[in-house]
Amino acid sequence: MTIKTGLFSSEAVSAGHPDKICDQVSDAILDACLAQDPYARVAVETAIKGELICLLGEITTMAQIEPAAIAREVLGDLGHEDGAWGLQPDRVRVVEALTQQAPEIAFGVDGDDLGAGDQGLSFGYATRETESLIPLPWALARALIAKLQTLRAEGLSSVLGPDAKAQTTVRYADGRPVGLSTVVLSCQHAPTLTLSDLRELLRGEVLAPVLGDLLSSETAIHLNPAGSFHMGGPVADAGLTGRKIIVDAYGGMARHGGGAFSGKDATKVDRSAAYAARQIAREVVARGWADVCELRLAYAIGQARPVAVDFETFGTETGASPAERYASLGVDLADALRPSALIARLDLRRPVFRDTAARGHFGRPTLAWEAPFLASAIDTPLAS
Repeated sequence: MTIKTGLFSSEAVSAGHPDKICDQVSDAILDACLAQDPYARVAVETAIKGELICLLGEITTMAQIEPAAIAREVLGDLGHEDGAWGLQPDRVRVVEALTQQAPEIAFGVDGDDLGAGDQGLSFGYATRETESLIPLPWALARALIAKLQTLRAEGLSSVLGPDAKAQTTVRYADGRPVGLSTVVLSCQHAPTLTLSDLRELLRGEVLAPVLGDLLSSETAIHLNPAGSFHMGGPVADAGLTGRKIIVDAYGGMARHGGGAFSGKDATKVDRSAAYAARQIAREVVARGWADVCELRLAYAIGQARPVAVDFETFGTETGASPAERYASLGVDLADALRPSALIARLDLRRPVFRDTAARGHFGRPTLAWEAPFLASAIDTPLAS
């Protein structure tokens, strides 16, 4: 969608947020399977609270993995290796309820032309608001969290905890962002770092370098507005895979099909079709065909071609519609959006998914679906 005039807010969370821990555990298990068996079928949900992790779902694979060990390794990687932030991986109990994929589903999905692993809706989105073609409020919130995580990696992990959240509110006029209205940033911290010192650190080392001239006298800034934040992560709050789907997908600016990404192999179109839809919508904006583009897809379980492919440009198109432009180039989008086609094009049988759970699914140039869709089909240069 587009915001004509008014305020829009988006949030982001750190890799050590309890829900994001669960996303990463689920995707680490997926990656471990794919590293040994590129055709593994995986659908894993993770729940965590305190020193208990539950792994639930279905795995059909030739790979030999140890899900409990993977879960503990993720905890250690995220700053819980020594118990300083309340958890020690070797003391965490892991309960597994993992079975194989139901044979009826496998029968409907398997075949020379891979069918969709389930029915469902998928959306792709792009906007000219930022260089990465993602919404500005979401880009800013993510950048704040990325800077915090960089500070931890560069030596402040003893005083800045793994758990953090950011939220930015941007003011729009005539469909364009015109100012930064509000910033909210909450970061877990050690008791040795006073609240006043933390706020000073966040202002100088996070807000100033990330937001720069976007900050003004009219920007309301809330740094740890609830006060001290010593107890965080799964010690303080339960976490669950798939509970940050809007954080994962455009920060609320685009519609969402409702299905989570993490823990799912690429036969699940909740994930893979959302990646492919982003690539196609991104191409529309990058080529100057529209300033904003949302691609809407729908699939039927066991069927290869999507049952619906539709564009919305919110009145920003510069000529023919995206559907007409693709058709004039001889591109059959429904064919390109078959699971087997998009998996091959985006190389989604590789173990690349834990990184997306930690650092973001869209707007990062190293991701295959952020590359041009028609690079080999069109000679005209991309618009800046």
